[in-house]
Amino acid sequence: MKRLIGMINTVRATVLSIANKNNYGYITPNDFNLYAKQAQLDIFEDYFYQYNSQIVKQNARVSGSGYADILKGIEEVVDSFSSTKSLVTSGLNTYDMPEDYYLMNKINYYPLFITQGAVTVVSQDRIVDQNADFIADGVQPGMLIVSVTNPLDPSVIVTGDSAFVVSVDSVNQLTISSNIGIVQNQGYAILSTSRITEVERVSQNKIFYLNSSPLTQPNSTFPAYVLGGANSTVYGNTITVYPNTLTTEGTIIGQYIRYPKDPNWTYFNIITGGEPSFDETAPDYQDFELPDSDQTNLVNKILQYAGVSIREAQLAQFGKMEEKESDQQEG
Repeated sequence: MKRLIGMINTVRATVLSIANKNNYGYITPNDFNLYAKQAQLDIFEDYFYQYNSQIVKQNARVSGSGYADILKGIEEVVDSFSSTKSLVTSGLNTYDMPEDYYLMNKINYYPLFITQGAVTVVSQDRIVDQNADFIADGVQPGMLIVSVTNPLDPSVIVTGDSAFVVSVDSVNQLTISSNIGIVQNQGYAILSTSRITEVERVSQNKIFYLNSSPLTQPNSTFPAYVLGGANSTVYGNTITVYPNTLTTEGTIIGQYIRYPKDPNWTYFNIITGGEPSFDETAPDYQDFELPDSDQTNLVNKILQYAGVSIREAQLAQFGKMEEKESDQQEG
């Protein structure tokens, strides 16, 4: 899957060119960003409908193979939004779902806790803890490291981000696979990736009957979870894990498909009231996360939203017709 760098600027230039050609009206940067966000969400969610359609065709043996394997391409796009995070506790055995989750694929329990500590020196893609002895603790490459709450600084917002240990550089320094946003004095936990157990999702009704008998109630070898919890938190999406003894922070890990990040075409004005100029160095700049092949779809959908907003039926109809033609070619 190829992603075009700076695609958002190319898409915006195309949209403005089409809109201005017949004097349909100017689309402000703020309006464009709103339309771009919705257009990206529409296309992102459509991938799951396409996936289902291709599964049906594959089962009916009418799908292609090799370069004509459309299902493989869809899987590559969806997999690019796969994320793994430690679920943050909001109660005894209640955990918050990640803020950006779209579809939870699986939840795993990591039973082998290795060590924990707090970062003493901030370093990119590294964990530095001058109070640790990673060698004596038996930390090995491939182990999972997650950010957790640290009593030294309770004001730190814990994201639950995770990464893997790439190398043990010294007794107090690790190289990790990606920067997980750990700041000074924030806590971390290291977990072994062996003996991982999947936490089975069950209904609220079923967990009642499972817990009613010692023979069927969940345990650390066969854990379970239900959606919801007694302590609803900021995001309103929680799970409750059973048995209620699984409370060690950082050991409940979610693997999920996240929402794409909101696109943001950033700019600066050369002169007051002048035409805004693209500025990809801005700290809040965010490109589209869809593949290059979706560039045409993005343009068409943004034109539809822009046409509705400025009450130009012809502009909206143009985008709809172009989208329909594109769908027919893909189908």
